[in-house]
Amino acid sequence: MAETRWLDERELAAWEGFLTLGAVLNRRVEQQLKDDAGLSHQQYEVLTRLSAAPGGALRMTELAGVALTSKSGLTYQVGQLEKAGLVCRKACASDDRGVVASLTEQGWAKLRETAPGHATLVRELFRDGLTDQQFEGFAAGIDALLARLAPCPGA
Repeated sequence: MAETRWLDERELAAWEGFLTLGAVLNRRVEQQLKDDAGLSHQQYEVLTRLSAAPGGALRMTELAGVALTSKSGLTYQVGQLEKAGLVCRKACASDDRGVVASLTEQGWAKLRETAPGHATLVRELFRDGLTDQQFEGFAAGIDALLARLAPCPGA
């Protein structure tokens, strides 16, 4: 049996800082989106993922994959967005079992209205507190961890 590799003091401090940072960032972004657009962070994520897709539409299974959420969680969020008139769902033309979510004109308008304030906050919270050198190291570290932790294609 392998011996436990405990985090040293610096590693533990970095881990705890990372957890605190993530919680603070999420809380601030969530509040900004709620105040400015009446959206949750998850709902905004759905809208932005749809906006990046060809024609502003994705199959629900594909959307769940890129939004990094469960299918049931996605179904709930898309339902809320549909009630608000920002998204619509329809049967997939190529597969009767599939459902496609797409942005409505109102959804596109909500994104255009919300994106500038969101981008300003993200830049302020995520980028502006670091020098270029610090940011490059941070970004490289994120890339390395994502490459290591990302699920295998098709998994």
